[in-house]
Amino acid sequence: MRCREFIKGILGSATAWPLAARAQQPLKLRKIGFLGATTLSLQSHQVVAFVQRLHELGWSEGRSVAIDYRWTEGRPERAAAGAAELINLKVDVIVTGGGTTTALAAKEATTSIPIVFIDVADPIASKLVASLAKPGGNMTGVSNQQIDLAGKRIEIVREVIPSLRRLALLGNIGNPAAALDRREVASAAEKLGLEFIAPEFRRAEDLVPVFEALKGNADALLVTGDPLTGANRVRIITLALAARLPTMYPFRVYVEGGGLMSYGANQENEYQRAAEYVDTILRGSQPGNIPVEQPQNLNSRLI
Repeated sequence: MRCREFIKGILGSATAWPLAARAQQPLKLRKIGFLGATTLSLQSHQVVAFVQRLHELGWSEGRSVAIDYRWTEGRPERAAAGAAELINLKVDVIVTGGGTTTALAAKEATTSIPIVFIDVADPIASKLVASLAKPGGNMTGVSNQQIDLAGKRIEIVREVIPSLRRLALLGNIGNPAAALDRREVASAAEKLGLEFIAPEFRRAEDLVPVFEALKGNADALLVTGDPLTGANRVRIITLALAARLPTMYPFRVYVEGGGLMSYGANQENEYQRAAEYVDTILRGSQPGNIPVEQPQNLNSRLI
């Protein structure tokens, strides 16, 4: 099923707006390019939150706005091609959903089209923006603060597993944001006197060997938010359960899928805020003047 038909099917006729809101809609059809880090099925809740908020702000798909989607399916090497395709469609703004790799691909592809990123762990360290307060350039968006949450995530794991001694981290070592997260987790673990393990993980095919290696060698596992882990979240949850390895995940969607616990930003809120950024930009604001937002609500979930 095509992405646009999927979104329309979910929203249906439930998005009837007040006449006043309709009267405010711009007449010109504006184009939004959406570059997703995984797949529509895996990011459907976030996409619906994004589109629904656009509707609430007065943007009607097919009448005042058109959205073109490209999905990398958890393969970062596809991000550049997806960004190029959206630019060729002459979109007015690009939204990158799902982390640092898609945001970097969009940044490298254009310096003129406004870009709104979502789920970026550290926009400054990743050199996406000059500062959170004054991004500059053509980018702004919402950070999930993943790097800053390392200590809190370990703290929660220790509360659940008081005997914790050996902590493992699963993150795509080819992702710059995951590398930053690895450094922070290692530092936090060292301060707490924990042994830290970070097996090599670059491809989906690495998952089975990684979990085999962790059996009996780790008391708990932290999973980094990343397109590769996101695209394989069902498999990761299954392998963690089979290995009887208590696992802390980055987002609550993992717990809803059967994972043990999570701590991180509310992704639906992030996508709603991104829709508000897009609305502001389409109405004339420059992205470089819009401060990057950090999550206001952090969710802790235990199955």
